[in-house]
Amino acid sequence: MQSNRRSFLSRLSIAALSITGLSSFKSKQTGDPMKNVFLHHVFFWLKQPNNAADADQLAAGLLKLSKVKTIQQFHIGKPADTNRDVVDKGYGISWLAVFKNAEDEESYQTDPIHLKFIEECAHLWSKVVVYDSVDK
Repeated sequence: MQSNRRSFLSRLSIAALSITGLSSFKSKQTGDPMKNVFLHHVFFWLKQPNNAADADQLAAGLLKLSKVKTIQQFHIGKPADTNRDVVDKGYGISWLAVFKNAEDEESYQTDPIHLKFIEECAHLWSKVVVYDSVDK
């Protein structure tokens, strides 16, 4: 009986994650590093950090933003519950977008979907920090 309940809860959790659609970031089972990609990682500090509705609105806006054609994968996150001196948990929401190359990321910057996201959501954040990364 307990095994069936665990199995049901596991399937339910997987279904809930797939329904929310907040992330399409896929990890490789092989452990191989990602190569030949452009990573665009954005951290948003909310004007009202304790306002769950604002965080949800920003996450919904980022989900719409994921429809930009040049985005290969994306992840919408929040600070993890880790406690180390090197971990900055001051941001409210993070956005990671994976692009094929710098040109695709550059076209994303002027894509109408991206511009609409800024127009609709800029009032939610007080600070934005971006880390772009390419292969070494």
